[in-house]
Amino acid sequence: MNLAEGVQIVSFGILAVMILTAALGVVLLSNIVHSAFLLAGVFLSISGLYLLLNADFVAAAQILIYVGAVNVLILFAIMLVNKQEDFSKIPGSLFRKVATGVVCLGLFALLGTMVLVTPWALDSTSPAVIENTIIALGEHFFSDFLLPFELASVLLLMAMVGAIILARRDLIPEVSETTDTVTTSLTLPERPRELSSIGNVGENN
Repeated sequence: MNLAEGVQIVSFGILAVMILTAALGVVLLSNIVHSAFLLAGVFLSISGLYLLLNADFVAAAQILIYVGAVNVLILFAIMLVNKQEDFSKIPGSLFRKVATGVVCLGLFALLGTMVLVTPWALDSTSPAVIENTIIALGEHFFSDFLLPFELASVLLLMAMVGAIILARRDLIPEVSETTDTVTTSLTLPERPRELSSIGNVGENN
């Protein structure tokens, strides 16, 4: 897909504003459901940037995987896990906020420096448009970027195992001992022996 230079600049500006606005909404909004929906908007806007770069396969994978799978999974997790918790004030929260701000500013400065230093002009000898992006991506994945590709799969496997372990903790019964009975979250409380004997005497009379 080849667009005119003016259309590309206007499209890039619109998509950049959409990404920044949705990303700020994800971070600043107090409603986590609204943040998850805005995260889907960020993913869709990024897929638009991939289309501007003539990376049609990456744009389609962005929509199918991140919007159609990851973001939907996040929404299901938010809506199914309905736990009300009272968060207590954490000591030293101001220091943590300042440290987080410093780290974010450092990352922003590093990425901004990389954007300014990187030569973005295309070489006249290299083709600007790849005819088949799927073949080119496959060649890079299994040659130049094989180790990061395999490490990403291992990290995803570790995250899946951790999620399974955290989910299975809810199945462990909590034992609560009282003076009359001993009950668990998976069994019904027993009838006290004194009350059952009184009930049997009343039925016999």
